[in-house]
Amino acid sequence: MENLSPIMLGFLGSLAAGSLTAVGAVPVLFGRIPSRATRDLSLGFAAGVMLAASFFSLIIPALDAAEPMFENGAMPAAIVCVSILLGMGAVALMNEKLPHEHFKTGREGPEAASLRRVWLFIIVITIHNFPEGLAVGVGFGSGGMEGGLPLAIGIGLQNAPEGLAVAVSLLGEGYPKLRAWGIAALTGMIEPIGGLLGAGIITLSEPLLPWGLAFAAGAMLYVISHEIIPETHRSGHQNRATLGLAVGLVLMLFLDVWLG
Repeated sequence: MENLSPIMLGFLGSLAAGSLTAVGAVPVLFGRIPSRATRDLSLGFAAGVMLAASFFSLIIPALDAAEPMFENGAMPAAIVCVSILLGMGAVALMNEKLPHEHFKTGREGPEAASLRRVWLFIIVITIHNFPEGLAVGVGFGSGGMEGGLPLAIGIGLQNAPEGLAVAVSLLGEGYPKLRAWGIAALTGMIEPIGGLLGAGIITLSEPLLPWGLAFAAGAMLYVISHEIIPETHRSGHQNRATLGLAVGLVLMLFLDVWLG
């Protein structure tokens, strides 16, 4: 692994993380579907992992990377702040402009009658998974194994409950078990594309490093706030969801310190 380029590490790391989406959805094939409370707990865990990864594996390294570039102490903070907002804005724009459906609130965005319902579901999950792959790729592109491995592990861990949530929601829409699992698995395969892009941009242009790290963090923060946390609070299981978030956050913090 040490002989691989950062770009290849970013691709393989995000591929491994994305593949855990399929692993997490496996229970639907055997009819062992967890309760809604358990699913909200696991999604809260996913939110905690992403939240910790955003700050400890992306925002803080972005500040560290920007500081040597400027004598003015305010510039690194300004670059990171602007990049976070750009990342959040980019995902918000995709969320607004691309036709898609949420599992609870129905169709949003421009009308797209020609798109089959299954592809509408795939588009919305793609919006959510791409920033995760981007973050893993940026991590490997900027710091090699030490920079990318904690992110890949953390995001992989949170992909498992996310994959299960997708498959269970599709089952509720009447999809067969195998098809629901296949679609959930497919949604994770956008992450290697994001990983390849993130690692490539950072490797080719070092001055873009703080921008890329903070942009990926902003994209993840938008997903956490706009989609994951509201979803875990809809059914009255916010206490379990908050417990899951706390466990996910401290686990990711531990992995980042231990492996990074």
